[in-house]
Amino acid sequence: MVEKADIRRQVLALRGALSSAERARAGVLLAERILGHQWFYRSSSLLGFASYGSEIDTSEILREALRLGKKVYLPKVTEESGSREMKFLRIESLSELRPGYRGIPEPESKAEVYEYREETAEHILMLMPGAVFDGFRNRIGYGAGFYDRYLADKPALQFRTIAVGFRCQMVEEIPFDEHDIRPYQVICV
Repeated sequence: MVEKADIRRQVLALRGALSSAERARAGVLLAERILGHQWFYRSSSLLGFASYGSEIDTSEILREALRLGKKVYLPKVTEESGSREMKFLRIESLSELRPGYRGIPEPESKAEVYEYREETAEHILMLMPGAVFDGFRNRIGYGAGFYDRYLADKPALQFRTIAVGFRCQMVEEIPFDEHDIRPYQVICV
């Protein structure tokens, strides 16, 4: 764990040092890659995330999915039975988002919750944030394990996951734990 924390800290410092021009360019490149991806075209629903802090910008992807009539769900962290849990709630517009867990933009609690069904998972695309990625599809998140826990009992959805980030977030190799769930693809631009 200490190793993961050290790697996370170093890479997030690199990510935080990117210029606004580098960020804007990467956001455009990511949108091109995702919007041109066959999984995006085939999907009826997008489980995305609203960029926060120094994360790569996903707003163009979210806006285009909404424009095309796809159902768009974003994560919301809730407190249930003394533990934090992540759910995906539907949005109709980015203007619906409000600061939530750790200030991250989240949908309102009254929104429709995404219900996983194995038989419809092939029509879903999930975009995953992260701090660090490697060429073996390993991912270091932000330390809370929300995505690993969310995907643990959703095997068909695991095959429709793409982790996204900046090129500076790719390293040669990162430690992998048994409970870590690898995204099916990693796209860093």
